[in-house]
Amino acid sequence: MEPTYHYTTVLEALNDLKEKGFTLDFNLHKEKIISNPLEFEVKHVYRYEGITDPSEEATVYGIESNSGERGVFVSGYSANSNDEVDQVLHNIRIQ
Repeated sequence: MEPTYHYTTVLEALNDLKEKGFTLDFNLHKEKIISNPLEFEVKHVYRYEGITDPSEEATVYGIESNSGERGVFVSGYSANSNDEVDQVLHNIRIQ
């Protein structure tokens, strides 16, 4: 996995990943990951923890497909955040 970067906000992490070519929003294309998890690899992981508000906690994933698609997925940590993609991301390969 690439070096860890420390960002102040999720937005800062997203902007940096965008500059690195991770432009697809996998939150809008979850079905690609869910239906073909073995075709994806996590290249970057960034976890943001809100200091006072648990609803600000999130993980930003930089993901690349075997075909070269690069994008991000943002996962929140709220009580109702039991998304199928979150489960898949925990099981796909991290470089």
